Amino acid sequence: MVVDVDQRRITERLFNRLKNWRRVATRYDKTRESYLGFVALASGKLWIPFVHKT
Repeated sequence: MVVDVDQRRITERLFNRLKNWRRVATRYDKTRESYLGFVALASGKLWIPFVHKT
């Protein structure tokens, strides 16, 4: 149960950080593929510093 809450909290923080990217928050891209591609790039950019801290 605790693990589920922690995973949910981490996921919610990721989406809140992604919303800082205006392009993601407003769904600026017209096609599904380009939108998901940018979400993947933004997620990777947020993930890299986290990996290098540990």
